[in-house]
Amino acid sequence: MPEKVIKIKQHDEIGVIKLSRGIINAIDPTLLQQLSEALESIRLNPDIRGLVLSSSNEKFFSIGFDIPYLYNLPEAEFASFFHSFNLLCQSLYTLPKPTVAALTGHATAGGFILALCCDQRIIAEGRKLIGLNEIKLGVPVPYIAECISRQIINGRIVREIVEGGGFYSSDEALRIGLVNDVRSPERLLSTAIEKVKQLASHSPSAFAAIKHSRTAEVEEKIQANLEERERTFIENWFSREARQLLKEAISKF
Repeated sequence: MPEKVIKIKQHDEIGVIKLSRGIINAIDPTLLQQLSEALESIRLNPDIRGLVLSSSNEKFFSIGFDIPYLYNLPEAEFASFFHSFNLLCQSLYTLPKPTVAALTGHATAGGFILALCCDQRIIAEGRKLIGLNEIKLGVPVPYIAECISRQIINGRIVREIVEGGGFYSSDEALRIGLVNDVRSPERLLSTAIEKVKQLASHSPSAFAAIKHSRTAEVEEKIQANLEERERTFIENWFSREARQLLKEAISKF
């Protein structure tokens, strides 16, 4: 039986999912499957009116893909994993209930993409770094992340983020619009829960309709281009240049 790599609790009418796969919460097929199942249960449960997505530790929200594991997968298996990741992101992005990511620690690459798929992001103060560093690994930023980024922040800044691959501190992320708030580690989760409660205090059907209006255009764009963009990502992942850069990243994991 697979190890439980997420923890789920309910605070009044708010569901809290904490990633709990070691310290770095690297994303592998097991985490994808369990998180997908948890999102579906929250979507279908009328007693849960909103979601906080967080981590069980204060060092990392998620480092992103489990590169040491994924590096050795045959192309067909990696393609299946990557498609599952994109489907999960779409499910989170379009969940018809309010969602807030409570970033306890570093959130990079695929880890920050999960946070982008939430309605809002609150990060702990201190030395917490976030960013989309895929280009430094020889691969493009997944298409869904680029589409969502362009919806929520200035296009010039998006180019800097995805083309530069840099990391941003909590205060820098707030300044450029990657996060909505910065709170002390002690107040982070409670603030996120209160924010979701506030958003969920209105009509659920009205909120769902408003959210659909916001996400539908982006979702349609993603669906129309996803197959081609997935193919491009996979081609880059298995390129000679990316193989070398990924191997170097594994040595630092």
